[in-house]
Amino acid sequence: MAVIELAYDRMGSRLRAIGEHAIDYDRMGSRPTRVGSLALEYDRAFGSRLCSIGGAGIEYDRLGSRPRVLGGLALEYDRMGARLRSIGGYELTYDRMGSRARTIGPMAIDYDRMGSRPIRVQIERDDGVLGDDDLSILFFVLYELQRAAEAGD
Repeated sequence: MAVIELAYDRMGSRLRAIGEHAIDYDRMGSRPTRVGSLALEYDRAFGSRLCSIGGAGIEYDRLGSRPRVLGGLALEYDRMGARLRSIGGYELTYDRMGSRARTIGPMAIDYDRMGSRPIRVQIERDDGVLGDDDLSILFFVLYELQRAAEAGD
């Protein structure tokens, strides 16, 4: 089992790295533009809507607010449509309160003492390597959790 540390900026609000994969931000510092070697692209029509992670396109529902496909992997939500339940074969589980994701397929998320910010990810693999697919799925989930926290969901 490998442990991957999540690093934040000095204020503790922006994710700066997932293990050895640095996260770069735009000039304003408000949105990520790259995760390791994976470029992030945004929809020009909506401005802030993430539309691609390393070439893996993100498709949205009819209203354009909720992602439904990530690079060919279907995203499934709970009955109310609020919580992401799976990305392709990666099932997501949450804590009892339902606000914190605990696992993403073979990856387990640990939180800080306050329980509000993910600080490390444990991956159940012999090689302990976080490949591009795992990296894009992990980043996507962390990005969506951060977006939901900022929106007050």
